[in-house]
Amino acid sequence: MKRKEWKAIAAGYRHSVALQTDGTVLASGDNKYGECDVSDWHDIISVAAGSAHIGSSHTVGLKKDGTVVATGWNKYGQCEVDDWSGIAAIAAGWRRTVGIKTDGTVLAVGQNNEGQCNVGDWENVVVVAAGDWHTIGLKSDGTVVSVGNNRYGQRNLSDWHDLVGVSAGYLHTVGLKSDGTVIAVGSNKDGQCELSHWKDISAIAAGSNHTVGLKSDGSVVAVGRNNQWQCDVNDWHDIVAVSAGYAHTLGLKADGTMVAVGRNDEGQCDVSEWSGIGLSDT
Repeated sequence: MKRKEWKAIAAGYRHSVALQTDGTVLASGDNKYGECDVSDWHDIISVAAGSAHIGSSHTVGLKKDGTVVATGWNKYGQCEVDDWSGIAAIAAGWRRTVGIKTDGTVLAVGQNNEGQCNVGDWENVVVVAAGDWHTIGLKSDGTVVSVGNNRYGQRNLSDWHDLVGVSAGYLHTVGLKSDGTVIAVGSNKDGQCELSHWKDISAIAAGSNHTVGLKSDGSVVAVGRNNQWQCDVNDWHDIVAVSAGYAHTLGLKADGTMVAVGRNDEGQCDVSEWSGIGLSDT
């Protein structure tokens, strides 16, 4: 598993999570179901937060030893990952958790009413993305596999190739190509798929109804729903990672601090005092 797929920041439904270089985790925002109860986590190397278009959320952490921890809303068993081992990467969607094993196979727990957890036959997967009702896997050859809901064409990916990254929102899917361009399919009601003009993109993040792109120069672009100003990222600079939630956007700066825009009713954007955020080199 490529180190770049370890995630230092994660935007959930109405909360934010960040990994510190010492392997501990910070969280802020809605904590109704304990999704921010991460103060006792340690030896973490990646974090994920379940986003959604509505409802509650959960938080997942990948430990250095390949095991996984989770906290938060667990009505559908999405936090039942205690027996997982040999995990190389994680993703959290609405009501489920997905993990890639070191051998490139994939596990999933949680709600499966749309077949979004039917990943047992996947192989050679290097990146996973979990939307609300669909799950995407990026294979080592740059192609993708998918399961789950396709009502809005969010799984119409059979002709995608040369991908280096994927992200999944509520009803849309975004892919980052090796040449720095971006493609998208699915619902475009709010313009979240209008990114064919993007270039020099190094990372992508799909929120519920908006899409964020990190450019190679450290600046950020965003399209889609902006009713909570979640796309107001034009003045960001020196960014090294981005994450998008239901109605807020997070950015990690090169100096280990964070910026955030969007809905802050639950305190999910109260990250300006955080520092020491990032992936440890140890």
